[in-house]
Amino acid sequence: MAAEMEYLTIGKTGYGEYTEKKSRFLGEIHPAASEEEAAAAVARARKKYYDARHHCYAWVLGEDGSAKKAADDGEPSGTAGIPMLKVLEGEGIRNAVVVVTRYFGGTLLGTGGLVRSYTQAAKAALADAQIVRMCRCKVIGIDTEYGLLDRVLYYLKQNKIDPYDQAYTDRVSLCITVEHERADAVTAGLVALSAGKVIITELDDGFYPLPAVQAD
Repeated sequence: MAAEMEYLTIGKTGYGEYTEKKSRFLGEIHPAASEEEAAAAVARARKKYYDARHHCYAWVLGEDGSAKKAADDGEPSGTAGIPMLKVLEGEGIRNAVVVVTRYFGGTLLGTGGLVRSYTQAAKAALADAQIVRMCRCKVIGIDTEYGLLDRVLYYLKQNKIDPYDQAYTDRVSLCITVEHERADAVTAGLVALSAGKVIITELDDGFYPLPAVQAD
């Protein structure tokens, strides 16, 4: 199986609420890189809403989304955790945990009402979160003489790459983060435009956040 090259996750915690027949469903979604972080987020929700009976949750962890868990926390089986898990899976979200706390409003909602309510609360929390694209990238260091800097920066702009960590001494050094599949072509272009005078160094290879939707 080919390695995953990108996935979606959240860049910050999101909150949302849904009300059904006076029952309140308070949703929150948190970034989580491990089961320990996900479980800690659930524990914080239990402490925060200590007077609520149900704190249902679901998580999807790992760059490949292979670690999944859903819990109904006393609600009828399949009415809370699994619907929330489907929200994460449906949007392709990984390394996140969603928790929905229920305050009972005095009227039984039935299985259909519970599924709808937990789903909507999870969706509301996700809508409030910042979704980011985690992409398999190479971090590349560029070292150039001053006379070539404008050409290098123009080339990067043409390729929609933002340089960072720029340092100016007797030469100029900067870093770029480029999608794995584009990295070789970008570095080859830099070498070509400088007739081999630009020094290229691969600094890292891993997952980095990029815009979820790239501009044209």
